[in-house]
Amino acid sequence: MTSSRRPTLTDVARRVGISAKTVSRVLNGDGPVSDATREKVLAAVSELGFRPNLMARNMRVGGRDSTVGLIVPEIANPFFSTVAGGIEEAVRDRGLTLLLGSSDEDAAKERTLVNSFLARRVSGLLIAPAHGADHRFLRREREGGLPLVFLDRPAAGLAADSVVSANMAGAREGTAHLLAHGHRRVGFIGDLPGSLYTRRERFRGYRAALAEADVPYDRALVAEAHDAEAAGAATHRLLALDDPPTALFTANNLASLGALPTLAAAGRRDVAIVGFDDLPLASVLEPGLTVVAQDPVAMGRTAAELALSRLDGHRGAARTTTVPVRLVRRGSAERGPSRGAD
Repeated sequence: MTSSRRPTLTDVARRVGISAKTVSRVLNGDGPVSDATREKVLAAVSELGFRPNLMARNMRVGGRDSTVGLIVPEIANPFFSTVAGGIEEAVRDRGLTLLLGSSDEDAAKERTLVNSFLARRVSGLLIAPAHGADHRFLRREREGGLPLVFLDRPAAGLAADSVVSANMAGAREGTAHLLAHGHRRVGFIGDLPGSLYTRRERFRGYRAALAEADVPYDRALVAEAHDAEAAGAATHRLLALDDPPTALFTANNLASLGALPTLAAAGRRDVAIVGFDDLPLASVLEPGLTVVAQDPVAMGRTAAELALSRLDGHRGAARTTTVPVRLVRRGSAERGPSRGAD
């Protein structure tokens, strides 16, 4: 290899054209593998200069390779449950079991869960950070080689692998889509203020789209809401303005779940809406909900792959992977502004 990066088990698998799990079987002698495959693996190991990760091997010997921990802010949120499914699918292929915990968006509870998982000697830890969390206390584990991956939101105070969506670009595209249909009063219903990464990035995208369309920013059109109930109340407040929005950009799936029934109850089918995050029944609504769709399965799978590469010996600098989003047009945003209910 021309790169100075230490070759990993995944590199060996790619060279031979087989799965990492099969390479692991050859190196550990713990499963049926043909003689021909074994010879190819050993040849690739020699060519690449791959050295098995002794820490990971010790984990296997000590029974520490059987679990990977995942901590999410809200276990009931469909987005995070789908992320967990993507992770579980990826780690299952390596004989690992996923342990799942919810921080309930509480930084102290997140740290308690982290310590609990570390006490169980998990072989990898994946975290979707809670609002206000500080991860500097994990520096020793990071330096010691424990695979740490942060998803949806980067770590705070710690250089570690992370997987995030294209939040700013997606929010800009969703807001621009509303502006392109003639809306100039576009409301924003978003997440917690301040340091929450996703809220900050999506709000930046909203502001950028307004600026690019030469539409003045109006603070009165911005409502902060984290859950569906708060988003419903925020929608009601925006509709009650003297000069209310003709369109809404809801910055997460819970905000959409709050805004949609509020608009329906008010008979405001004239208000266009784009949501960030897809919803299970978005396509069967009338009209269907136009969304900026993330790919939570890909986020989970990518996070798992980063953790597994660390387990296989990768010792490079922290990596950030951005997963693309896409605008899905279904009808709720594809209409111009009006001033009254149907």
